[in-house]
Amino acid sequence: MNGASPPGPRTTPSWHIELPHSPPAAPIARAVVRNALTELESPVDSGTAELLVCELVTNAIEHTHDDAAISLSVTALPEEGVLVEVRDRGPGPLEQRQWGLEGAPEELREDGRGLQLIQMLSSACGSRATRDGKTVWFTLASRGSEPEGALRAARPEPG
Repeated sequence: MNGASPPGPRTTPSWHIELPHSPPAAPIARAVVRNALTELESPVDSGTAELLVCELVTNAIEHTHDDAAISLSVTALPEEGVLVEVRDRGPGPLEQRQWGLEGAPEELREDGRGLQLIQMLSSACGSRATRDGKTVWFTLASRGSEPEGALRAARPEPG
């Protein structure tokens, strides 16, 4: 995770939607990501992308206390994969402790596991402040590319 902006310039194709600040936003976000990846004929794993976007949208609903819409953007990264961004009106960017990297021992924590999952399964992730809140983002590489997170170290060697 880094606090910088996501990689590369914005390129097309991309999808943008304003989601309601309510629980139905999560399945809508999953459907948007799934449809975008299908339309792109993307080699990115759709199940992973849907899981991670659901985590981000659910966090946005749980941790912001107004009814402002949540923005979702899905952008193709040519020959690299996909960039997914969720913007809300919560304060940002996220701090290290919110990613579950500091504080109580993991077995005692009741929160932060979704963000840890994003770190483990994405190629890159981060957050940045915006003029009216924050954007939390992740990228997924095309299938066959290893994630840069901790999951790679936990995978058994083929053989």
